[in-house]
Amino acid sequence: MQQLFQKKIELDVLSVASEFFPLVKTGGLGDVTGALPAALAPQGVRVRTVLPGYPSVMNALKWAHHEREKIEIQELGHTVHIIQASIEHNYFFIIDCPELYLRSGSPYTAGNGKSWDDNGLRFALLSRVAARLACGLVADYQPDLVLAHDWPAGLTAAYLHFTPGMTPPVVQTIHNIAFQGRFGADQLSSFELPVEGFSQNGFEFHGDIGFLKAGLYYARWLIAVSPNYAEEIQTAEFGMGLEGLLHSRSANLSGILNGVDTDVWNPETDPDIHFPYKPGNVWTRRSNKAAFQAEFGLAQNPDALLIGVVSRLTDQKGIDLLAEAMPVLMRQNYALQCVVVGGGELHIERQLGHLARRFPGRFACTLRYSESLGHRAQASADVIFVPSRFEPCGLTQLYAMRYGAVPVVSKVGGLADTIIDANAAALSAGCATGFVFSPNDATAIINVMQRVYKVFCDKALWTLLQRNGAQQDVSWQRPAALYGALFKRLVPSHHSNQADVLAFNAKAATGKRSIARRPPLAGSERSVS
Repeated sequence: MQQLFQKKIELDVLSVASEFFPLVKTGGLGDVTGALPAALAPQGVRVRTVLPGYPSVMNALKWAHHEREKIEIQELGHTVHIIQASIEHNYFFIIDCPELYLRSGSPYTAGNGKSWDDNGLRFALLSRVAARLACGLVADYQPDLVLAHDWPAGLTAAYLHFTPGMTPPVVQTIHNIAFQGRFGADQLSSFELPVEGFSQNGFEFHGDIGFLKAGLYYARWLIAVSPNYAEEIQTAEFGMGLEGLLHSRSANLSGILNGVDTDVWNPETDPDIHFPYKPGNVWTRRSNKAAFQAEFGLAQNPDALLIGVVSRLTDQKGIDLLAEAMPVLMRQNYALQCVVVGGGELHIERQLGHLARRFPGRFACTLRYSESLGHRAQASADVIFVPSRFEPCGLTQLYAMRYGAVPVVSKVGGLADTIIDANAAALSAGCATGFVFSPNDATAIINVMQRVYKVFCDKALWTLLQRNGAQQDVSWQRPAALYGALFKRLVPSHHSNQADVLAFNAKAATGKRSIARRPPLAGSERSVS
C-alpha cells in the first residue's frame, strides 16, 4: 500500500462502498470506487475502503496480506468480524458476516434477479460499521473524512450525526439518484436508528426510511458525478422526488466528473482485445473489427458502420428506443451492423432477441454482461451508442474515446459534459469528438444515425473524430485533484473558515464551520416530500 504514496500523506479517507473493482462490480460504481484510491494517492490522500464480505471478496482474502487480527463486534443483532487486509495495493476493512453477505448472486439481487429481502439490514450494517470505524473502532486509525458512495452507504452520515461528540465530516456521492434504498418504517428499530430522525427533516422519505435521503440530508458535502447532473437533479424531471432537498443544499453540492483507470482501459496493453494498438492508431482497429464481426457471426464487411452497445438493458439506458429505431435504420442502410452486450430487463432482452432473428448477420447480442466483451466492443465498433434517458456521468463514452470508437450519446448528464457534437461549426473547427442528440426518442435516433453515416463515409472527417477522442484526457488526474482539494477544505487543519469550503463551488453562503452535528435544514420540510 505504501508504494502508492510517493507524496506525503495529508489525509486519511474512509471510503464506504458496496462494490469495488476488480473484487466485485455490477456497474460504474465499482469502477469508480476501485480507481479512486490510486487516483487520490498523488494528492496526498490515503483511502481505506470498508466493503462487505461477499464470496468474491472473501475468496480474494485467501491471498491477501492481513494487517492485524480480526476485530469482533456485535452490531444490529449480528456477530461481525472486521478483517483488515491489503489486496492489490488497496487497503480494506472487510465486514465478515456470512449470514448477510456470503451468498450467491450480485451484491443486491439473488440469481433470479430479485432484490434480497434483507437488503435494508445488509447495507444498514455496512453504514453502521463504517460509522464505528470513523469513530476510532480500530486502534491507531482515525479517518479525517468519510466518503460514502450512493444509497448503500447513505446511512453512514445519519449514524454519525446521532453519535455524541465530534465526528469526521461525511461526503456523500450521488452516482445514480434513481436508486435510493427505501425500506419500511417498521425496520427502524432493526437498523437502530433514533425515532427523532424519522421526519422530513431527517431520513424519512414518503413514509419510508430513505438511505440516500439520509446521506443527502446529513452529509457535510454532496458530490454528483458530473456538473450537468448536479444541476439536473435539482429539477423535478431528474430529481426523483429529492430535488427540493438538493436545491436547498445546492451551496454544498459539487459536480465532479468521473475518470477512467487508464491502466485497465489501455488498448495498447488490454489482454481482452485481439490486436493491441496505441490510442489514436485507427488502422489496427480494422483488424479488431473484423475479428469482432466473426465472433458475432456478422458479415465480414470492413465498410459497414458497426454500432456497439455495452449497457445494462433497462429503460433508463434507452435500449428500448434503440430496439424501436433499429428496424428503420436497417431498412435505410444495408451497410449497418449492430452488436449489443449486456443483460437486464426481460422485455428488452426479448426485443433484442427478435431483432437478432430478424436481421441475421447484421444484428447480434449477448444478453449478459461480459467485461472482456465490453473491452472488445470498444476496440472494434465504429460507434459506441449511449441513448440514456438520464446518465449521471457515464463511463462508456469515455472508454469509447480512449479506444478510438466514436460516441453517439443523448444530451443528458455527464454525456452532455464530455462529448463535443460533430455539428458543422465543430467539424470546421476540428474539435468534435462525437455526436449528441436530443430529444431522446426513436425519431431523433434515426436522424442522428443519418448524420453519423454521412460523416462515416468521409474517412478523413471520421479519422479526425477518432483521433480527437483519443487525445482527450479521460484519466482520473483532474477529477482526483478536485476531490483532493475539496477534502482538504472540509478538514479543519487544511482551511481557516467556512468561506474556504464554499469557495470550492464559488457560491455564497454564511455560517460557522463545524464537523459536529449539523442542525436541520431550514425550509427542507416544505421542499422534500
